[in-house]
Amino acid sequence: MFTPELIEKFKKHPTPFYYYDLELLEKNLQLLKSTAASYGYQVHYALKANADARILQRIRDYGFGADCVSGNEVQRALQAGFPSKKIVFAGVGKTNAEILLALENQIHSLNCESYQELEVVNSLSKERGGITPVSLRLNPGLDAKTHRYITTGLEENKFGINQVEFDQIMKHLDSFTHLKVIGLHFHIGSQITDLAVFKNLCLKVNAIQDLLEKKYQLHLEHLNLGGGLGVDYHHPDEHPLPDYKGYFQTIQNYLKVSPNQTVHFELGRAIVAQCGTLISRVLYVKNGNHTQFAILDAGMTELIRPALYHGFHKIENLTGSGKPQAYDVVGPVCESSDFFGKSVILPETRRGDLMAIRSVGAYGEVMASRYNLRDPAKVVYSDSIED
Repeated sequence: MFTPELIEKFKKHPTPFYYYDLELLEKNLQLLKSTAASYGYQVHYALKANADARILQRIRDYGFGADCVSGNEVQRALQAGFPSKKIVFAGVGKTNAEILLALENQIHSLNCESYQELEVVNSLSKERGGITPVSLRLNPGLDAKTHRYITTGLEENKFGINQVEFDQIMKHLDSFTHLKVIGLHFHIGSQITDLAVFKNLCLKVNAIQDLLEKKYQLHLEHLNLGGGLGVDYHHPDEHPLPDYKGYFQTIQNYLKVSPNQTVHFELGRAIVAQCGTLISRVLYVKNGNHTQFAILDAGMTELIRPALYHGFHKIENLTGSGKPQAYDVVGPVCESSDFFGKSVILPETRRGDLMAIRSVGAYGEVMASRYNLRDPAKVVYSDSIED
C-alpha cells in the first residue's frame, strides 16, 4: 500500500492528517457503477460516512445520488452538485427548517420515521400548497449481527416505524392529503459482513409488500433497502474493494420486485472506508508495569470509532524496524478511552516514527471533534501530496 517514495512524502507533512487515495476511490466507484447497473439498481451515497468536498465531487461525477440524515447534509449534497431528484433524506428527528429545505428543493423523497413526522410533513406541505413524495422507513425487527451501537433494525432501536405505528399509519393514510407515499425504506445496520442478513431483509420486505398490496391496495414506485455492506478492516490491502457482486446478487435472488418498481441502496462505508488513512507521528514511547504505550499526536478527536464502540483498525508503523513488540497505541487526549488499539504487534517503535491507521475513509474525518481544543487535522490527497 505505502511505497518508500510515498512514505518520504508523508514525512514532509505536519501530522496528524487524513490521507485519501483517490485512485483507489476511483476503482471502487467504477466497480460499484458497473455492478449496480448490471442489476438495474440505483445507489445513493450516504454522506454521513464522509462529506469531504473532493470525495463528494468524485462520487457525484459517477452519477450516484445522495443519502442525507440532516438538513446540512442535504445542503452539502446540493452544493456538491447532486441533483435534487437524486437526494433522499432520512432521520428520526427532522426539524421544521430541515423539512422545509427538502420541500423547497423538491428532493426525491423524505423518508419518514414516525406517525407524528408524517403529520408534520403533511402540514408543512399543505402550507406550501404542494404534494410531497415520502417513503415510509420501517423497522423490520431484524438483527443485523453487528455491533449494538450500529444496529438500527431492532425494536429497541429508535429508527423507523414500528409495527404498532405502521398499523396506525395505514388506517389514516388517506388523511395525509398533501403526501404521496412512493416507497418503503429500510436500513437495519452498518458493517454487515454476513450476506444472509440481507437475504432475511429481502424476505421481510417481500412479506410487507404483499401485505400492502393485498390489504391496502398500495402499490409503490420504489424500494430503498438502505446500506450496511461491510468492509475488511483487518486486511485492507487484500480486500480493498467490497463484494458488490455478492451483495447485489443476494438481493436479486431473494427480493420480489413489482413491475416498474426501482430498487435503491444507500451505501457509504463500503465506498469510502478503504481509501482513507490517518497518518500520525509517535510523540513518546512509555513503559508501564505490564504495557508499552506508543503515544501518538492523533487521538480520538481524529478517529473516535475505537473509543466509541471498540472499532478495529489495522495499525502500521511505516518507519519502524527491529524486533516486533506489543504496544497499546494511544492518543494525547485527556481520556482513558483515547486509544486506537491494545497489544498491537509492531516493529520496535521510537519517537518520531510515522504510523498509519487504516480504513478511516468512513467515520473518520466526518466524526472529528475539537475536544481539548485540538486543532483540526488537515487532509492530503494522493493526486496532490507533493503540494
